[in-house]
Parts: sequence; structure tokens; C-alpha cells
Amino acid sequence: MTEQHALPTVLVVSLGGTIAMTPSKEDDGAARPTLTAEDLLKAVPQLSNIHATVTTWTFANKPGASLSLDDLADLAEQLQAMDADGAFDGVVVTQGTDTLEETAYLLSLLYEGQAPLVVTGAMRASHLAGADGPANVLAAVTVAVSPRARGLGVLVVFNDQVFEAARIRKTHSTSTGAFAAPDTGPLGVVVEGNLRLLVTPAHKPLPLAACMTQPARVGLYVATLGDDGFLLAPLLEQVDGMVMATFGVGHVPDSWMPLLEGAAQRIPIVFASRTGGGSTLTGMYGFPGSEKTMLAAGLIGAGHLDAYKARILLTVLLRCGRDRDEIRRTFAPAGTTAEGRG
Repeated sequence: MTEQHALPTVLVVSLGGTIAMTPSKEDDGAARPTLTAEDLLKAVPQLSNIHATVTTWTFANKPGASLSLDDLADLAEQLQAMDADGAFDGVVVTQGTDTLEETAYLLSLLYEGQAPLVVTGAMRASHLAGADGPANVLAAVTVAVSPRARGLGVLVVFNDQVFEAARIRKTHSTSTGAFAAPDTGPLGVVVEGNLRLLVTPAHKPLPLAACMTQPARVGLYVATLGDDGFLLAPLLEQVDGMVMATFGVGHVPDSWMPLLEGAAQRIPIVFASRTGGGSTLTGMYGFPGSEKTMLAAGLIGAGHLDAYKARILLTVLLRCGRDRDEIRRTFAPAGTTAEGRG
């Protein structure tokens, strides 16, 4: 007698975004999020070829730009509980691409489940020629159900490529191939209905789930040519933490240093590269405003984390009540750099 095994279950959670948008019937025909998670699955008949039971949950229906950190924290907490109860073997989250690189990283900090969590979306709404949502959903479900994805943390699947949440960047405003990982490339690909891993992540986020109970406001300021710091000064007075998107490997105008050094005594300040690829350094340059002088002034290097993800990590740490030393220690392995180890 042949032993029967239950099919694995994949939960598809919809947050809205372009993938869920249709033309408005009220006025100008512009796209707005209207489709439910169940609607998204109806556009992917090939899901029947995947040996899995696919269920749905419409958690929200917002543009990506309108999602909040509390929305994602609530989602992560509920998915964590569902994973602990064995409610699914994998989960797919669909959302708007405007903030996907940030929300995927935030979920990677808050979701500790072993079941794969895969984030995807679409660059073209369902009513447009060449809509990419159905293909991305199919690929994401394929990855979520794969045993090879188990234990890899939160992944992003787009255009049949699989990315680590900490490395993904949106690099184009309209292309269906908008997502890339400048430093590492994709972790794998979906080919002929299967996940093929090419590499595995070098680092996993530290568990920070269920601790975002304290308010915290974290700013992001971009260094630009000729900025005299006039606008930076009042901003530093109004935030609980700051991320500086700096030139190159971690450089700012030398005139900013007294301001930053003073502020770093009050609040944690992290510096990341505004380039979106590569790492901040620790001692290559030593002129005023260089990475070496900023570290000496008490700032924290983000390493390979880009400025957007550095802001997410700093916000979560502050909302979890972590002190300056804990923040420094967390950023070192998260950014794969040596700053503050020990």
C-alpha cells in the first residue's frame, strides 16, 4: 500500500501595490490597488502544476509607498505565530515595488520562522501588456515550496531571480528587470519550475522579533556637492537616530565634522555609501570628513548595507530599546564589516 503524504501549504499574502492594481472606473483610469490575493491567484493557472495547496490572505491593499513599519511588524508577528503553529510550509508576500527593498529587509529582521518567506511584486499592472505579476507569483510560490529555501531567511523573487533581502536594490523605475543585488548578484534562479541555488547568504539577520515597542524617529540625509550643512543641523536636533548617505566609501564635507561629532554624543549616527554598491571603509582615507575621522568621532559604519536598509536596522534597534554599544555591535555583522566588533 502506497503511503500518502499531505501536500505542502503555501500562503500568499497580498499587501497591495502595482501587482494588485487595476484602472479606476471613477475618473481618469489611473491604476489603483483593488485586487485581492485570491484575484492574483486566478491570473496564474500554472499554479495547478505545483504540488502544493495554495491559500490566500489579503492583509492590506495599499500602494507600497503607504505601507508603514507598524504594518510590517504586525504582519511579521502574525506570520511568526502561524509558522509556530505549522499553518504553512512557505509564505509569499506580494506588495508594491516602491518600498520592496526596505520591507523585505524589515521582514528579515522581524520574522524568525523556518518556513521560507518570499517577497515579490510587479512592475506592470495587470491590465498592461506584458504584465509581470503572474510570472512573479508563480516563481515566488515555486521558491516558497522548495525545501532548498528553508532556513535561508527572507528572500525576494523577481524576474525568475532569487535575492537575499539584505542585498536587493530597485535599480530602475519602470523595467521588469528592476531588481538587482549589486554586490552579490542573485542567490539563485527559477528554471523549469524548480529553484536552483547558486550561492547561500553569508550572514543571517539577528533575531529582533516582537520588540518594536518604543517610538523612534530616524532620519536619512544624503550628502551632496556644495551642501553647507545648514539643513542638516536642525534635522539632527529632531531625530532619535540618523543615517548619513555619504559620498563614496564614507566621506562628507569637512565642514560637517564638528556638527556630526557633537550630534554623535547624543544620538547614534550611521554612515552608508550613497552609491548603492560596495562597502564603507574604516581607514583607507584620513582627511577631515573621511571614514576614519567619522569613526573616530563616534559614528558607525554601515559596511555593505545601503542607506535605506541601514535606516531600517537602526530604527528597529532603537524601537527595541538597544543602546549605542548594542547598535554598534549589531551593525558590524549586519554590514559584514569589522566596525565595533568585540
